[in-house]
Amino acid sequence: MISTYLATVNRAIDEVDQAALQAVADALYKAWDEGRQIFTMGNGASAALASHMGCDWGKGTATDLNQGPADSGAKRLRIISLVDNVPVLTAYGNDIRYDDVFVEQLKNLLNPGDVVLGISGSGGSPNVLRSMAYARARGAVTIGFTGAQPKAHMLGDLCDICCYAPLTMMEQIEDLHVIFHHVISLALRARVFAAQGVQLP
Repeated sequence: MISTYLATVNRAIDEVDQAALQAVADALYKAWDEGRQIFTMGNGASAALASHMGCDWGKGTATDLNQGPADSGAKRLRIISLVDNVPVLTAYGNDIRYDDVFVEQLKNLLNPGDVVLGISGSGGSPNVLRSMAYARARGAVTIGFTGAQPKAHMLGDLCDICCYAPLTMMEQIEDLHVIFHHVISLALRARVFAAQGVQLP
C-alpha cells in the first residue's frame, strides 16, 4: 500500500502543469506589485492549506522582518485567509447558511483586481464555487486548486488560472496541493526579494 501510494503521487507530479503554477506565482507577484489583496479559502484540509498560504505568503515574502515597529517602507503582500475568523464563519453558517460563509466575507472586502484563490479537492464545494462566481463578477482574478474528480471542471470553469492535481484520491490530491503551494511560495518569494534588491536569507 505504501509503495503504491508513493509511486502514484510521484507519477502525478511528473504530469503537473508547471505553466499553471508559474501563472499563479505571476498573478500573486502582480498583486504584490500593485498593492492588491489576496484571499484564500477552502474546507477541511483545504481550509488548513488556505490558512497555510496566509502564513507562508504573508511572512515569507516580507523583506523587512525583525524591525519591530519601525516603518521600513517595504511593500508587503496583502493576504487574508477567509477561514481564520471562526466567529464570523460560525455566525454566517448558523444565521444564513454554510454555502455563504466565504462570499459574505468577500462582499465586505473584495475590490476589482484583487485575487481570490479557492481550494476544493473535488471541485464541487458550494461555498467555494459561490465565492468564485462572485469574485469573477466583481472583477477579481480567480485562481483554483482542484483534482481530477468528476466535479473538478465546476471550479475550473470559474477560474482564470486553475492548478489540477491529476489524481482522484482525496488524500493524494491534497498532497499535491501542498506541493503546489510550496513551489509557488518559493517562486514568489524569490521574485519579490529580487524586485526589492534584497538577498534571500
